[in-house]
Amino acid sequence: MAETTPSSSSTDSDAPFIPASQTLPEITAKAVVLGVVLSAVLAGANAYLGLKVGLTVSASIPAAVISMAVLRLFRESNILENNIVQTCASAGESLAAGVIFTMPALIMLRYWQGFEFLPTMAIALVGGILGVLFTIPLRRALIIEANLQFPEGVATAEVLKAGTAGGEGARLIAVAGVAGAVLKLSQSGFKLVAGTGSGAFTAGRAIFGYGSELGVALLAVGYIVGINIATLVFAGGLISWLFGIPIYTATAAPEVLESIVGDATGYDAALEVWSQRIRFMGVGAMATGGLWALIALIKPIRDGIRSSLAAVRATRSGKGREIVRTERDTPINIVMLGTVALVIPLFIVFLGVIDRDVLGISSALYWGMIALGVAFAFVAGFLFSSVAGYMAGLVGSSNNPISGVTIATILTVSLLLLWLLGGQIDFLVDATKATAAAATAIFVGGVVCCAAAIAGDNMQDLKAGRIVGATPYKQQIMQILGVVAAALVVAPVLQLLYTAYGMGDVFPREGMDASEALKAPQATLMSSVANGVFTRDLPWAMIGIGVAIAIGIILVDKILEARGSKFRAPVLAVAVGIYLPLELSVPIFLGGAVAALAARTVAGRGATREQQLCAGRNGLLFSSGLITGEALVGIMLAVPFAAAQSTDVIKLAPEGFDTIAAGLGLIGLASFVVWLYRVALRTE
Repeated sequence: MAETTPSSSSTDSDAPFIPASQTLPEITAKAVVLGVVLSAVLAGANAYLGLKVGLTVSASIPAAVISMAVLRLFRESNILENNIVQTCASAGESLAAGVIFTMPALIMLRYWQGFEFLPTMAIALVGGILGVLFTIPLRRALIIEANLQFPEGVATAEVLKAGTAGGEGARLIAVAGVAGAVLKLSQSGFKLVAGTGSGAFTAGRAIFGYGSELGVALLAVGYIVGINIATLVFAGGLISWLFGIPIYTATAAPEVLESIVGDATGYDAALEVWSQRIRFMGVGAMATGGLWALIALIKPIRDGIRSSLAAVRATRSGKGREIVRTERDTPINIVMLGTVALVIPLFIVFLGVIDRDVLGISSALYWGMIALGVAFAFVAGFLFSSVAGYMAGLVGSSNNPISGVTIATILTVSLLLLWLLGGQIDFLVDATKATAAAATAIFVGGVVCCAAAIAGDNMQDLKAGRIVGATPYKQQIMQILGVVAAALVVAPVLQLLYTAYGMGDVFPREGMDASEALKAPQATLMSSVANGVFTRDLPWAMIGIGVAIAIGIILVDKILEARGSKFRAPVLAVAVGIYLPLELSVPIFLGGAVAALAARTVAGRGATREQQLCAGRNGLLFSSGLITGEALVGIMLAVPFAAAQSTDVIKLAPEGFDTIAAGLGLIGLASFVVWLYRVALRTE
């Protein structure tokens, strides 16, 4: 490792780990090659996982760990070089999420019979680069002005710092990482330990579902974000599962309920109601919360753009003051030129994929439709990139409900298209034209989803970079490079997976095993929303209830602000909880509770301020290790899963082992809760 002189600070409010006055190599040949390769590999791995189970694994920490392991083989390497690698590599995972949440919807709609390389690559590339460009003015607004937590960015920085400094911090991360990896391997690989625990009971016709994720990454995220945000996310889950589902199942007409749940019973029935009805409350709440967040961010974003433009003008006139290395973003004039330049390729792509003959509309209306799609993609891309960045700061990029943001986009653009085309097309009569219009909304949503996914992840990377002392504009260059690498591989990977498994209920050939199909849950939901607008089949009442809930939470937060309360209620945290499955909210809440209880216990023992900070840092390092271990195993398991076309390829659990596995899962989670609590009590 190259010699460095890092500062001793561990918090973003103090000096960065590598001071601005010190310059180290960042973008090097070996870092570029390693970053590009990891971006492509992680994009493919996460495309499979996301299509299979609906979740992707944040790649920042695994990429940082892999980078440190590889670069140690070279005589010269440093923490900023490792940070550059993870910045590039994590873009692959994020772009994969943006693509798989939207583009497979075209298969489900049967608008495409396979994944066309050029359109898929172009939409991913344009959307991804827009996501990078949009984060540049957001960096100062969200990371510095809003001072959000960005839990995975903090965890990534701590992993990088501990790997550089060694000592007790590195040992804590290593021990936690190994333990988290073993648990994850036992859950997802060997199937000896349950990864989730769930159940249900009824009271009359009302169904009450309950459950929890039994992994440790979300426990660690809860510790990092703290009790305030963790409580709000959990409260959102309770709104859906303690009130929403029971009330709906108790009051819905029997024939309506049967059409939703089918033959499902117990928890599976509750999950179907949540997925097809109650989840849309979260969509309404997130749309409202996102609008409110944008209003709050207008001033800092405006000020950031103004200061950037002023800096460019001052530099050109020779009167500019020197900007310290750790605050140098890509100049705002380049950002604006790049954004405008991307209009042309997106316009060409939309011309190639939106079929005027199928729609049967006039030339003028067709060109107006294309212009609307391009304009909306850019405007919504910036707005929802801001929302995604804000939500990543609240709950992390792994738990960032990008699909919810995308649903809001597809819903809005579908309504605009219905208004624009409804005078000429009766979509209730012509299903083919309804499908073509829905596909248009999916294309727009794909651009926005890629931009938002990249924005949320990149804000985490920029947060990590701020803590370790990276140069922002160099990270932004590598983010674009990571997007390019991932965009080139994602279409062939999707086509390969579709050919091997099928997606949803669509198969490329007859006789394929439906049980092995990739469910692509988000893309299925996107196709339902887009098509539902044109066929008049959306749960608007649920969306409206979500809007009302969000307005109520905003009012509560303003009251808390007026009273000077330390506990605040940012609406997006609650909206995330409404939208996500309850299983994800429970461990987040447990982690936040551990953080609060440990801090109170340490303070109650009369510990000094320095000792309290040390205890909190120990908990943070241990949490970072838990995230690292689970994420690394999650990504590594994708390789045998994809090769064998089965998630049971290394299963060791015998038949009838489910009850024992569930017990072991509960014991495992409880053990890690106690372990994390004990580590967070250490004051030295």
